[in-house]
Amino acid sequence: MAEKQAPTGRPGNLTPEEQKTLDQFKKELAEEGHYDPEKHDDYMLCRFLRARKFQLPAAKKMWIEHVTWRKEFGVDTLATDFEFPEYPVVKKYYPRFYHKTDKLGRPIYIEQLGNVDAKQLFAVTTPDRMLKNHVYEYEKLVNYRLPACSKKYDHYIEQSCTILDLKGVYLSQFSNVFSMVKQVSTIAQNHYPEMLGKMYIINAPMLFTAVWGMVKPLLDEVTVSKINIIGGSYKSKLLETIDESSLPKSLGGTCECPGGCDQADLGPWNDWSVPGYPQELYEKVI
Repeated sequence: MAEKQAPTGRPGNLTPEEQKTLDQFKKELAEEGHYDPEKHDDYMLCRFLRARKFQLPAAKKMWIEHVTWRKEFGVDTLATDFEFPEYPVVKKYYPRFYHKTDKLGRPIYIEQLGNVDAKQLFAVTTPDRMLKNHVYEYEKLVNYRLPACSKKYDHYIEQSCTILDLKGVYLSQFSNVFSMVKQVSTIAQNHYPEMLGKMYIINAPMLFTAVWGMVKPLLDEVTVSKINIIGGSYKSKLLETIDESSLPKSLGGTCECPGGCDQADLGPWNDWSVPGYPQELYEKVI
């Protein structure tokens, strides 16, 4: 496990001014009924503050909009109420999965966009249900995967490492799912800020710059700085962050999970290496 310098703007490493802002943030939110210390820890609050550069009015507006959205979307009951029986078929037409952790203990999330078949995908589900499934997965990341990683590596982990594989992607194909990607990106930025640790976009074709031009305006400067766009020679770059044993063989690593890495969903949350995990609520087939 690589050593990581204590990041700034987080509990335990706040400047006096940032600590003052955090305290005032909690005070004002509590007075207006938007803060529950049992649900909202300082790490979560600081993510929203960092997303707005510790500007209190902007962070407060973002937080209140987030709390309102959660109520309207029904986020808090997704884990128990949301059923997604088409999930096995959806994975076939939109391959995406978590697989182990990187050198900093962050869960690795992989999407194989070149294998997306939008026509078949939306024949078995709807854009609204896909969006709800994405939110369910964010909640599972926050409440299940990240806590397990934090326990295993004995430090607070609140970010993930993402690999987007564009092998076989065509611009015409991407345009079919762009609306959904835009919605998911907006939800990620507005409601799950500061959770991207690193993103590798691999097998990026030359024409990807056109796609990047569409997506980039949806992202803030900090997020853009975390994104690495790489062509076909990506292995050495990935191995700077990810051990070979944690990288699927199909991406240049040595891991060959029984049944396929894309089906295993293997990590500290369910590999029996962490007391209290796995948990039935989050391991159910939705």
